[in-house]
Amino acid sequence: MTDRLERLSTSELTSRLSDPATQLVDVRPVDAWNGWRLRGEARGGHIPGARSLPRAWSDWLEWIEVVRAKGLRPERGLVLYGYEPAATEAVAERFRREGFGRIAAYHDFVDEWSRDETLPLDRLPRHEHLVPASWLAARLASEREGLVVCHAHYRNRPDYEKGHIPGALSLDTLTLESPETWNRRSPDEVRDALLRLGITSRTTVVLYGRHSFPDNRDPFPGSAAGQLAAFRCAFVMLWAGVDDVRILNGGLRAWTDAGHEITGVESEPRPAAAFGAPIPGRPELAVDTPEAKRILAAPDANLVSVRSWPEYIGEVSGYNYIEKTGRIPGSVFGNCGSDAYHMEEYRNLDHTTREYPEIAEAWRSAGITPEMRAAFYCGTGWRGSEAFFNAWLMGWPRVAVYDGGWFEWSSDPANPIGTGVPEDGPA
Repeated sequence: MTDRLERLSTSELTSRLSDPATQLVDVRPVDAWNGWRLRGEARGGHIPGARSLPRAWSDWLEWIEVVRAKGLRPERGLVLYGYEPAATEAVAERFRREGFGRIAAYHDFVDEWSRDETLPLDRLPRHEHLVPASWLAARLASEREGLVVCHAHYRNRPDYEKGHIPGALSLDTLTLESPETWNRRSPDEVRDALLRLGITSRTTVVLYGRHSFPDNRDPFPGSAAGQLAAFRCAFVMLWAGVDDVRILNGGLRAWTDAGHEITGVESEPRPAAAFGAPIPGRPELAVDTPEAKRILAAPDANLVSVRSWPEYIGEVSGYNYIEKTGRIPGSVFGNCGSDAYHMEEYRNLDHTTREYPEIAEAWRSAGITPEMRAAFYCGTGWRGSEAFFNAWLMGWPRVAVYDGGWFEWSSDPANPIGTGVPEDGPA
């Protein structure tokens, strides 16, 4: 297998990158592609233009569908690179089985490319807020002071009890958002909830959840969407003014896939006395209905509907407790996936976050760009919070969550409602 795989030097790779027919693939873990230095490389990130296709994914039955979705085609040449030659060659062999013929390998990323400051690297601007399991395990093993890990869930304490990361605290989303409005709670209520968990403005908080395949026919489908709950809590904490809010990329699955143990032993919080700053510390991150209406009227802003297409055109409301169907007229379709409790358009199959250029390109095609003000909304704020967090990770400067979303908008009979396919398509 090795003999059939052309090996490129750094100079040869550099010359190939100028060829538009070259398809560059990074087979390292997604966290390394994002910017984490997992093997001691001098600089973190990926070679510009490289698609993220980790070695671990090549065992998936759906692998070829992922390859096609990334636009990789057999008629064009492939260049693969990673940490170890064996991993690169294993992925090359999988490509061969799918009919890819012209494949080369680059084995000097760590020793040469990452060390050469003249060679370009791209990375997710705020990648340090989307953490790998290895970083969290090392931090828990060495220094827990100033760190709070939260296992997020919605009214599902048994989800925490059946297994969580050792040291993690149980965090019910109801402590941060109100079931009457599904909006963030008042500043005082949020402050008190955070202090009970030992969280201040200076705490490093890592949030994660368990994805358990939500079913919209269940009375409380959100109880099985723990990673969505983690993004919702992250938004509220950022709005409150917690300086260092992070998400475990891939949630609890990433932790167990990395071979780390979980426990049923409850961890007790160490309450804090004072938050250390006024709440909200970042009021601009939350949009309420009056500002949402101003955004709709503004030429340099978008109200982005992070909902499924059936919700957007009014076939379903998406929720068993929301009767009205339709969309906010003038909102831009930002998609989410199949229904109100899934985010396939924003995640890989292992629930890690999708590579950010793919998300940005999908948004760009809908007219959602970083220089514009963008307020993301869904039904009650969870999906909008995950889309918002993606934009925030990218460093977009004018992003927010329209907290009331469809639930609040549709509750007011004075607000207009749109249904059907818009005349100009999914805009």
